Amino acid sequence: MKAGRSIAAGLLAMLLSGTGVAQADQLLGTYVARISEKDHQASDGYALDSAAQVVRQDRANVHRHIQTDEEDDLDDWFTSNAKRARFEQLLNKPGAMNNSTRSAILHGEPLIEVQVYRQSVKVRLLD
Repeated sequence: MKAGRSIAAGLLAMLLSGTGVAQADQLLGTYVARISEKDHQASDGYALDSAAQVVRQDRANVHRHIQTDEEDDLDDWFTSNAKRARFEQLLNKPGAMNNSTRSAILHGEPLIEVQVYRQSVKVRLLD
């Protein structure tokens, strides 16, 4: 019984100190965006075929001030093409968005919220 308490106490100490256990991904912030028709087209005019590409294109349109939607927030994270490429990789990770969100983005013009973390992103529908 004593050994069990020692192990439990050691695990608790590791959890509280953050050592030896993966720490939770830190939330950097959120932004809201309207996915619209122009976000479904790449800058050179071809139709995009994944939700991740569409959300990335929305950020390209915002940061290049080509065409923004009234509901589009600015963000500090996806200001360059290289950063948007990494963003697209994060959008394609499991857990970034569920299938109904992916479908709504790919086939419609929803209002979305993007939660930006250090190592991940999460997208949810607002309407």
